[in-house]
Amino acid sequence: MSDFLPLKYTPTDDKERLSRAEAFYQQMNRRRSVRFFSDEPLPEGLIERLIATASTAPSGANKQPWTFVVVTDPDLKHEIRLAAESEERAFYESRATPEWLADLSPLGTDWHKEFLEIAPALIVVFRQRYGNNPDGSTSKFYYTTESTGIATGMLIAAIHCAGLVTLTHTPSPMAFLHTILDRPENEQAFLLLPIGKPAKDAVVPNITRKSLEDVLVWNR
Repeated sequence: MSDFLPLKYTPTDDKERLSRAEAFYQQMNRRRSVRFFSDEPLPEGLIERLIATASTAPSGANKQPWTFVVVTDPDLKHEIRLAAESEERAFYESRATPEWLADLSPLGTDWHKEFLEIAPALIVVFRQRYGNNPDGSTSKFYYTTESTGIATGMLIAAIHCAGLVTLTHTPSPMAFLHTILDRPENEQAFLLLPIGKPAKDAVVPNITRKSLEDVLVWNR
């Protein structure tokens, strides 16, 4: 029989709920993916709080199949940049289809990833494919991709709410991150997030998001 605790819940009225929802939307609607970072260090304890927030995410059978590896060492960041640029150069020069490159063109991206060294910290999210038990056996995890994706989304929101910027960087393939960071066999690189303050001259592409009507379907 499972052990249960009373839910900690603070009631609010409908007006307060709508107000909170609107305030959070307005804050998150200002979020942008940023490729131009300041190298200013982050305050002690901040990244820990961001990752603690991400770790509150729901997960299949509460297995919490994620690991967040933080990289601040300049030599490691340089090694990651070189490996990422190698994969990205191959992507832009031979792997990507013309249609894919055309879709990327408005974003102004290319294989150069200098932000991987400039940003004061990198957070590499790893998905745990299964669990490792103390006795050497393994345990099954469930919905690991979905669970890690939810936690990563919460991490991105936490980063923005803390007044920082980030970028969802997915060099493909990402096996080099597993090797460079010496992660166990049950972990697979999921996403790479440079994190920091924006550079004073940071710019972002002039793009728009889909309207609510384009993404919302009611069945009443």
